[in-house]
Amino acid sequence: MDKKTYAFPKYLLASDIKRCREILKMSQKDFALFVGVSKPTVERWETSKEKIIGPIVQLIYILENNDDYLKHLEIPKKEYPLRMFYMHNQYICTLIDVDVINQKIKIKNFTNNIMLKAFGVNENPSFNDYQDFLKSRCFPETRDKLKLVLADLNVPFYDPFLIIEKTEGRMAEDDFWIKIEE
Repeated sequence: MDKKTYAFPKYLLASDIKRCREILKMSQKDFALFVGVSKPTVERWETSKEKIIGPIVQLIYILENNDDYLKHLEIPKKEYPLRMFYMHNQYICTLIDVDVINQKIKIKNFTNNIMLKAFGVNENPSFNDYQDFLKSRCFPETRDKLKLVLADLNVPFYDPFLIIEKTEGRMAEDDFWIKIEE
């Protein structure tokens, strides 16, 4: 089997790091948080006379050659009172903003894999789709000894949202869960 090679540069210069950070309109501190290093590391990179090597080379190359990549990953401003993140392990798959009173929902997917999206191929779910989604992340209402299960959760009646608040929508043998912000 042939070893694959890629057209990444072998190193960066201080000016490359600074240019990328400025294009992204980030302070040194914000850029450090973004790339997972300390602020002193960014300061050192930007003043270095040496060639900069390591994973930062590939990351900078990808960012500079894919203008929309960060826009795709950007979490939009919260528009509705309730925000949920549909997660797969540590990855955000779908952001769900909900206005329960006016029965409105907006989503943003952070994956192209339909198996990981909260609503699959449906890019414009209705409020009913949202309610069905909540039910899908709970045990069924017809569950044997339902009152005992609800009592264990300290939930007064069967309500998928209240159940998800207690269980994070975790189901046996799957890696999906829901983080709620109100």
